[in-house]
Amino acid sequence: MNKDKPINPVVPEQYCEYCDSALLKGRNEFGSIFEEDGGLEHACPNNPNQFGKRYNLRWPKKVNKAYSIMKIVFLYPRWTGDYTGIAKYFARRSGGTYPPLNLGILAAISENCGMDSEIIDAEALHLSASDLVSQAMQKSADIFVLTGMSPFFHLSVEVAEKLRVAGSKTPICIGGQHITIVEEKGFKAVFDFGFVGEGEESWPVFLNALEGACDFSQVPGLIYRDGQEVKKNPRTNASKNLDIYPWPARHLLPMSSYRLGTLRGRLPFTTIQTIRGCPWKCIFCASDQLETTRIAKRSIPSVLSEIEHVVETWNTRHFMIVDDVLTLKRNRTIEFCNSIIDRKIDITFEGSTRANLVDDELLELMKEAGLIRLSFGLETVDEEMRKTMNKKVPLEAYREANLLCNKHNIEALNSVMIGLPGETRENVRETLRFLRQSREVKQANFAIATPYPGTAFYEMAIGEGHGVDLVIDDFSQYKRYGQAVTKIGDLTPADLVELQNEGFVSVYSASWRWLPVLKKSGVIGLLLTFVRLFKMLTIRARRRLDARPIHPSLQ
Repeated sequence: MNKDKPINPVVPEQYCEYCDSALLKGRNEFGSIFEEDGGLEHACPNNPNQFGKRYNLRWPKKVNKAYSIMKIVFLYPRWTGDYTGIAKYFARRSGGTYPPLNLGILAAISENCGMDSEIIDAEALHLSASDLVSQAMQKSADIFVLTGMSPFFHLSVEVAEKLRVAGSKTPICIGGQHITIVEEKGFKAVFDFGFVGEGEESWPVFLNALEGACDFSQVPGLIYRDGQEVKKNPRTNASKNLDIYPWPARHLLPMSSYRLGTLRGRLPFTTIQTIRGCPWKCIFCASDQLETTRIAKRSIPSVLSEIEHVVETWNTRHFMIVDDVLTLKRNRTIEFCNSIIDRKIDITFEGSTRANLVDDELLELMKEAGLIRLSFGLETVDEEMRKTMNKKVPLEAYREANLLCNKHNIEALNSVMIGLPGETRENVRETLRFLRQSREVKQANFAIATPYPGTAFYEMAIGEGHGVDLVIDDFSQYKRYGQAVTKIGDLTPADLVELQNEGFVSVYSASWRWLPVLKKSGVIGLLLTFVRLFKMLTIRARRRLDARPIHPSLQ
């Protein structure tokens, strides 16, 4: 820690339960603060009773209230750098550049604990790993923080290694889904601290441990070194009441850089979460290790206040709701939409849900509130495979959901997975026939099923008797697009890539599906689509010629 930094004499001991603002004497941005019966209150815009209720801060008190402010720098590597060609263009153009919501929440918690925080989003800023490290080295950080999902974890390792090569001795923390699943296996020598599980509860305790107010053994889910020994503490979960945590520190992010392709063009957007968790256990989700079946919620007033804050501060009016299942609770969805309408908030939003959790009345209300897009996980039409993957949505629900979305002028996206256990060429082509014949399905996305660690699919791939063989065990190759890492029955990785391309051609060779591509991805995106179609059709034609018998006179 830099002892030359200014002294902050006050550590937050309480917070407002309405706006989550830490109540610091003389330092609260929301209004005047005063003491009453030993507690702090403030004029809070989110509290209908005008004053925030006194409430004990969940984060531990610090023993020493006079301490130097630590500077924490959160680093988010550029993940699309691993993609090339057409896949790279569509990953950025249509898929969009998402703000790192998880780092934003930790940064907000850090600020509420009196720390100086900064986020460098290399994806949004188009920074290579070397450029990211160059900027990080100029920040005089006391702590670096990285995160990583399995297919991009190697990027976080690369950044950490480059920091060390550049001469940094600053402690490096690593968190996220991958290390939560593999734990000590992902705790590389270049990292000083690892975090297993959700970080909202463990992060402030860790900050106190750095200051000597408690021991590292008290930090939930922490992996650390005690001499030469690697130790791991029992993990904990975030509260089921997500209102107690602060909003992401968007003021630390380049908000103007986040745009998402929609049928209304590329819109400035941000992500927001209203509910965390999904009660189902599909084989391609790491439900147990990530404890995704545990449901935690925010109150609708809290969500709406955050949306209004974003609109007023950055004029960002499109929201990607990152809930696992947007319409999980019908009454809650109705309350959310009615609140947007009643408060006259002019926004658009989108999200993902299950096809059997929407209906005509609900979609009509959601459209009125601003819904412009819904994503559904079709995966496959083969009933036996759907049973294997634990997909408990009737196939007819997808036709009905797409019809209803079309009726209300809501864009519908349908994801298909190629290469799940039991897959055959005929199974894939059965799904393609369904899509070709279902004119109500305007768009479909084809991904290659990937056995990420922690999933039941991964256990099948490394085990025996499931018809799945793991060919590549390098997580950096787990891309889903243009690359496969498994052999499914007689289908090789190359066969799966070919079937993925065949699916793309089958759907987007229909001219009435070109307009959505143009609106979402622009003229270049449409031209690249034609290029891809031409390549696939050329390959198909050559194979047909090669398969024709040669006349004896030509042999």
